[in-house]
Amino acid sequence: QVQLVESGGGLVQPGGFLKLACVVSEDIFSFSHMGWYRQAPGKLREFVVTISSAGQIDYANSVKGRFIISRDSARNTVYLQMMNLKPDDTAIYSCNARNLAGDYWGQGTQVTVSS
Repeated sequence: QVQLVESGGGLVQPGGFLKLACVVSEDIFSFSHMGWYRQAPGKLREFVVTISSAGQIDYANSVKGRFIISRDSARNTVYLQMMNLKPDDTAIYSCNARNLAGDYWGQGTQVTVSS
């Protein structure tokens, strides 16, 4: 059973910075894509960013220039650096891993941007 565990969420002021981590129980390069999604209160889950095993990265327009995805294969970990955070970034952030067998999700980590 694939397990993903997120960490790094918290409360931050507008303009602040957070770095999320997603530790995966298997080799992250065994998945065609790894990514981050978020769900704000009362809204559907939305795409934030994905990275393919080949290194192609796609960002949602709302986070381009502010968020950066990276990975550490030795630690089976995918990171999400979030800069210049805005109140609209408030959401539960979930890590996703995708392969031919399907999609795997972590439990999510809460990010709250508020003064």
